[in-house]
Formats: sequence, C-alpha cells, structure tokens
Amino acid sequence: MTHTPNATALVANNLPIPSALGSLDAYIGAVHQIPVLTVEEEQALARQFRDGEDLDAARQLVLSHLRFVVHVARGYNGYGLQMGDLIQEGNIGLMKAVKRFDPNVGVRLVSFAVHWIRAEMHEFILKNWRIVKVATTKAQRKLFFNLRKSKTRLGWMNAEEVRAVAQDLNVSEREVMEMESRLSGRDVGFDAPSDSDDDHAPPAPVSYLMANDEDPSMAYERADSEDNQLELLREGLSRLDARSRDIIKRRWLDPDSKVTLQELADEYGVSAERIRQVEANALKKMKALFSA
Repeated sequence: MTHTPNATALVANNLPIPSALGSLDAYIGAVHQIPVLTVEEEQALARQFRDGEDLDAARQLVLSHLRFVVHVARGYNGYGLQMGDLIQEGNIGLMKAVKRFDPNVGVRLVSFAVHWIRAEMHEFILKNWRIVKVATTKAQRKLFFNLRKSKTRLGWMNAEEVRAVAQDLNVSEREVMEMESRLSGRDVGFDAPSDSDDDHAPPAPVSYLMANDEDPSMAYERADSEDNQLELLREGLSRLDARSRDIIKRRWLDPDSKVTLQELADEYGVSAERIRQVEANALKKMKALFSA
C-alpha cells in the first residue's frame, strides 16, 4: 500500500518506503543512518520551508525523522498488521506534521509530529484490523453455524451446556466459550458520537488504542540523548593516552572490577596521588568535550 495524499505530495515522491530496499530490515537500517538534526538545523530548515516553500528543506526534515516513525510503529506490532504498512502510514503523518510545523512555537518537531504519526497509524489500524475474526478454521466454521441451534435457551450457556456442545461438535470447551462470546457481542463504534451529552458514558474503544510503551516522543528524545552522550564518551576516551584511558575505564566504567587508587598505583609503579592527578586531568578533558 502506497499513499501520496495531497497534503503530503510535496515530499512524498522523494522519500524511501519500507519495500524500496527489498526488505524491512534494510529500510530500517537505512533510515537509522540518516543523521539526526540539531535544534539549530531543524529550526533553519523549518523556516526555509515555511517562509520560502523550500521542498528540499521539507524533505530533509522528513528524512531525519523516519527513524522515529519506525520507533512509533513498533509500539503497535501487537495488532497483527504488517510493520511496513504501519511505517508507511506513519510517514504520511510525519509529512503532514512537517507541513504544519511552526518553528516559533518552541518545541522540537519530534514532539509535534508524534500526534500526526499516531493518528495516521490509528486510522489504518481501525480500517484494517478486526477485534474478532470469526470462523477462521474448519472447526470454528462448524461451531459457528451449529452453535445457535445447539443452544437450548437464550443468554449465556452454563458449564453443562458448554460441555455438551463441545462433545457434539468435537471441539474444545474453550472454543465453544470463545465463539459464544463472539456471537453474543454487538458492533460498537470506535469513536464516541460527537453530539453525546452523556457524561457517564464509557469511553469509546478508540480511547484504548495505544502503544505499549511510554510517550514515543519522550522515549525517542531520551534514546537520542543517550546515544549522543555515549558517542561523546567514546570520543573522549579516544583522545586520552593509554594510561589515562585505562585508569578511567577501570575506575568509572567497569562496575565489575572497579579498582582503588592504590591498586593502580602499585600496578603502574607510582604513588596513589599521581594516579589521582592523572584521573582528574583525564576527567577534566572529557568534561570539556561534553560541555562543548
């Protein structure tokens, strides 16, 4: 399924889709290679698109957030739908968000876009997913067509009736109870009616359609921050000499073998005070990198 609605046609034709690279894993790997924009870069591109209708700026904004769409889509993988389809729907929501994003509001695009991305995924799920798939096997079809005439009264069956039906139709009691529940149900609108004045009415089912994790925008921003901090840590360590790097790793980064100043002093043949000085200088260099 490929969508290019009017609201997103500005950049849709230039974006990768999950099937374009031959596999979903390849697509996910590709979008994770696209650099994440800094705040300044994001603001500049957003203004270029808003003020000058710069389509390349819009495309860069979308591309840099494709990984976030993948992150959101993973929260809905329990609905039995293809991940690639969810990602494509989320990409549409992302493009709509980019078109409507105001850089003057003071929030990151990722926090604004999550609502548009999830809205598109929700709509897709509601159109393509069914709470009940009746009679999907031969035994269930047999049970479905024979259950009502096998019942002796209206309403829920008791345990004895369930057992009798199961034996008669050669199915499990669990299947009988499940089918009885299905047949006794009724269709319910996913969205509450807009003119409803009943303050005590239960929430519409759509209210419960959520991802199984925390707010995706917060999770993404936290993960992105952690990745950035880890990269800075690696860079900081690479700039140290071998002895300083060894001291920092063993003193601060390896919880299973943290050593004392004296132990390192004995190993390097210097005083504990000298090891402390080396450690302090190394930490100062790394702190400067994090503060830059």
